Order: sequence, then C-alpha cells, then structure tokens
Amino acid sequence: MMRFLNILVVAALIIAAVVVYRVKYEATRHAEEAARLKLEISREREAIAELKAQWAKLNRPDRLQALAERHLSLRPLAIDQLNNLNNLPDKPFVDPDPIGSMLEAMDGSGATDPNATGSIRPTPVPSRRPQQGAR
Repeated sequence: MMRFLNILVVAALIIAAVVVYRVKYEATRHAEEAARLKLEISREREAIAELKAQWAKLNRPDRLQALAERHLSLRPLAIDQLNNLNNLPDKPFVDPDPIGSMLEAMDGSGATDPNATGSIRPTPVPSRRPQQGAR
C-alpha cells in the first residue's frame, strides 16, 4: 500500500511539474507577445506623429496661398457681386399633391376632350403658380 501511495505521489509531482512548466511557457509566450505589441504600438505612434508633422507642413496658410495664386484663377470679390434677397427669382412651383392634380385634371378633361380616344386619357400638365411681383 505504501508503495502505491509513493507511486501516486511521484505521478502527482510529475503532473504538477508538467503543468507548472506549461504555465511558465504560456506566460513567457504572452510576455513576448505583449512586448511585440508594445513595440508595434510605439512604431505606429511614431508614424502618426510623422504624418501629423507632414500634414502641418503641407497645410501651412502661406503655402496654400502660394499654391492658390499659382494654380487657381481667383479674383477678389467685387462689391457689385453682392446682392440682396429681393432680387432673387421666385422659388419654382412644386405641386404638393401631383397625383391629386392629375386625377382632377383627368376627371375634368377626359370626358370633354375631343382628342381623347377613351382607351388612354391624356396626361395633364400641373398648373403653375401665378408669378408674384417683385418684392
């Protein structure tokens, strides 16, 4: 019985040693992975900082002004280009119920239109809003 107990304890110790070795190996692997990721994050941050510096250099107002003058044919705004809202044209008429207008036009014009054949009714054109005078 004592011999069986000794074999059982030795087997338990061997199993425990294997488990501890495996845990240590996994911890080492995870630590290496964490170190690799930290290095990668550091490199990405450096790349982002470099790109931000390049963006700041390219986005300088004096550089953009020189490029605009060289490549765009822009002129300063003249005072006669300004206008007020009274001189704008009226908003075009948009029928709020186009289907209803078409149905009303079909009911009124289909029976009295001499050109209607009876099989297809003519498509009505919605009436426009009367033009309002200048404000």
